[in-house]
Amino acid sequence: MIALVISSDSATGLRIAELAEPQAASNEALVSVHATSLNRGELRLLALRPNGWIPGQDIVGVVEGAAADGSGPVVGTRVAALVDQAGWAERVAVSTDRLAVLPDDVSFVSAATLPVAGTTALRTLRHGGDLAGQRVLITGASGAVGRFQIQIAREQGASVTAVAAPRHGEDLRHLGAERVVQSIELAEGPFSLITESVGGESLAHAIERVAPGGIIVMFGSSSGELTPVGFRQFVPGHEGARLQTFAYYTSGSGIGADIAWLLGLVAAGRLETRVALTVPWTDIAQALETLRQRSISGKAVLTMTG
Repeated sequence: MIALVISSDSATGLRIAELAEPQAASNEALVSVHATSLNRGELRLLALRPNGWIPGQDIVGVVEGAAADGSGPVVGTRVAALVDQAGWAERVAVSTDRLAVLPDDVSFVSAATLPVAGTTALRTLRHGGDLAGQRVLITGASGAVGRFQIQIAREQGASVTAVAAPRHGEDLRHLGAERVVQSIELAEGPFSLITESVGGESLAHAIERVAPGGIIVMFGSSSGELTPVGFRQFVPGHEGARLQTFAYYTSGSGIGADIAWLLGLVAAGRLETRVALTVPWTDIAQALETLRQRSISGKAVLTMTG
């Protein structure tokens, strides 16, 4: 099969290579990949991983070989999955607990936006417990994760304040944000749950706005800045509040079930996906550049067939 692998000799840092077919374990299905979407974390992995490594986490496609242990979907089933690596390939072996059956009325391209961004949104919000009636603050809200967080929090009955550039205001209010502010300093707390992906001063201001006993879930640091954190930022006024780091790969099992839940919302018209760019996987350089420049609002999707 062919795959995109890291190559320091290439201008893009990637090259197409002919590789051996993946060998599925007994609890893994072999999936023929039809589409994948890009995530900002993959930009960092491209700089860290060695030559020959296959990136790619979001995959959608069709089961080509069912798991030998009888778990998971049968051959021919349309599926979506989250894998730790090797998604930018014609075929991938996927543990069946990371697979979800794709409803007939959800397209491959739409579903490709969900695995990493959608499960991150869902699982970060779970740290807030029952969100009904809670006040939730979302920084970096115009990104893929933030857009899903707004919709899921709204679905669960929360009052959402989103932090994003003014040009995104109407769009994010349409998704369910009650308030959109261009700077976290303008967000009027306190908030029982804050999802924080910017870091630096944004995290410092988040601490000033968290309710006593509330939680700030940190799942990124797009600013690249450090945040001095001390006891006096919490006391007085924010007693019992805590900081929680989040990464999907340490967030527990059941990823396939979470993807299935998200797909159900999409199929019901209650969760909007946003595909801003769709290109063949051979044109990945264009997609990577839009990601680096933050020049699109929504996900860049690579189609792997045709």
